[in-house]
Amino acid sequence: MAILTVRNVPDEVHRALRMRAAAHGHSMEAEVREILKSTLKSERRVQMGEALMELAQRLRLTNDDFTVFEQVRDRIPAEPMRFE
Repeated sequence: MAILTVRNVPDEVHRALRMRAAAHGHSMEAEVREILKSTLKSERRVQMGEALMELAQRLRLTNDDFTVFEQVRDRIPAEPMRFE
């Protein structure tokens, strides 16, 4: 695991962190880890399937539309790129 050092933390932030850690029964270090984890993990990553489904719904695509797409799509496999 990585080590993180934070310098020049304002006194009022340090006090608030110490009080928050005590309220949660954590050390300050554990509280900082929890704050970082909950803040950064809450960012929702876009799931490709969900994005495509949402797009299809916005465009009001039907199963018939997908049947047409399947009929006209290119079935020739792509050639790999060559770096010479």
